[in-house]
Amino acid sequence: MKNSVFFDLFGIVERSERKSIIVPVVVPIISVLILLALISFYIIRRVRRRAEDNGVTITEDLIHENELEMPMAIIEAATNNFLISNKIGEGGFGPVYKGRLPSGQEIAVKKLAERSRQGLEEFKNEVLFISQLQHRNLVKLLGFCIHKEETLLIYEYMPNKSLDYFLFDDRRRSLLNWQMRIDIIVGIARGLLYLHRDSRLRIIHRDLKAANILLDREMKPKISDFGTARMFGEYQMETKTKRVIGTYGYMSPEYAMEGYFSFKSDVYSFGVIVLEIVSGQRNQGFFHSGHQLNLLGHAWKLWNEGKSLELIDGVLGDEFQECEALRYINIGLLCVQARPEERPIMSSVLSMLENDNMPLIHPKGPGFYGERFVSDIDSSFSNSNNVTITLIDDGR
Repeated sequence: MKNSVFFDLFGIVERSERKSIIVPVVVPIISVLILLALISFYIIRRVRRRAEDNGVTITEDLIHENELEMPMAIIEAATNNFLISNKIGEGGFGPVYKGRLPSGQEIAVKKLAERSRQGLEEFKNEVLFISQLQHRNLVKLLGFCIHKEETLLIYEYMPNKSLDYFLFDDRRRSLLNWQMRIDIIVGIARGLLYLHRDSRLRIIHRDLKAANILLDREMKPKISDFGTARMFGEYQMETKTKRVIGTYGYMSPEYAMEGYFSFKSDVYSFGVIVLEIVSGQRNQGFFHSGHQLNLLGHAWKLWNEGKSLELIDGVLGDEFQECEALRYINIGLLCVQARPEERPIMSSVLSMLENDNMPLIHPKGPGFYGERFVSDIDSSFSNSNNVTITLIDDGR
């Protein structure tokens, strides 16, 4: 009995001594392993961020999977080493140069501005979306190039520049007769309907404006600049972002103020363009001596007063049919209604444009009556009198 008690006591002492040895050894080992794990996580995160800053992560899959990559030597030869006289424009993304390929085809080369985080995201979107979209009213992407610090996009060259180049210039605006304006409106609508419904990718453009409508040799419109575009699922109707990117004067109320966007956001932008085309006036910066309304508010005021024909561009004279002009103003106002659920979808818009016998309903008030509707929004940069608004919180 005494021996049993002795052995029990000895076992307790032995286990106690073993614990006193194990604890000082195991605890530091676990601490070191946790520290190493934290250091490894930190290093991996730093490497990934650095890779993203250099465009490595963004473009790695594109380089291996896309067949549109062009050698830098060909682009340099086409643009004469980016000769300053070949520069035809510049936007938030970077400068654009005219060039000619060995085949004789004229191209426009968009050069990504160095260290532009927004530009890298735009580059990814352009290559992913435009390379998979084919429509006569969308600009065609011919290729891209990633060479050292240079990131380039190559498009078909549009000799007549953009819609705003003609529409908002007092001299050149007279070159746009009524039929040309109608054709441009219908062409934009067809391209937008393709993006929203008929392409295998359902795309919301998010920055539709006159400056992003390019004109070919025959003055046919082509929608361009898909850097801020977003793809929607088959049954997805609306989403919200904390990073609002768009252009002052074209952004829908729900998107500019709350970050909600949908296909109806593009419809709103389209409606603004329609009213700009028929009036020859820019929504942003519109001035009237009799009130403080912007172009949308002015068009709505004239509509309610039964004076809508006063909105028509004076350079057109009497070359348009009054009933047709009133119809296009009606359609434009329907598209810019304040509530997105009251705006028509693009298939209905195109039907209204192409079918003169289709009855139209009376529009309700547009969003953003006044000129200064975004006093609480910071403008990120300005180009060609188009101010792009960017609200950045936690990212998209």
